[in-house]
Amino acid sequence: MELLGLYNYWAYVAILMIGFYAVIAKSNLIKKLIGLSIFQSAVFLLYITMDKVDGGTAPIIQAGVSDQIYSNPLPQVLILTAIVVGISTMALGLAIVVRIKESYGTIEEDQIHLLDQRK
Repeated sequence: MELLGLYNYWAYVAILMIGFYAVIAKSNLIKKLIGLSIFQSAVFLLYITMDKVDGGTAPIIQAGVSDQIYSNPLPQVLILTAIVVGISTMALGLAIVVRIKESYGTIEEDQIHLLDQRK
């Protein structure tokens, strides 16, 4: 396998690092949640990439066919479940950020830490 033929893995790494950077470097809580969502999307891409089998078909068993190559449907099912969990996690995170904004008046992490130290 040549290095440029693995473009989907390069895309995975780039998207993962963008999300990781947003989670680590940004102090705005909304930007951190968006970075977490981007990070999660990169993991989805990795799982879907690993699922693809060259020449593989849907796992439908046919009579008289014994040498067929099948693609595994399990990663797709796991990703569908992970998407639902990701959406609910994002909704909960946004609800918590709204409550933080009501309590502290800001959603900047460093300002929240300063306000906590003064109490």
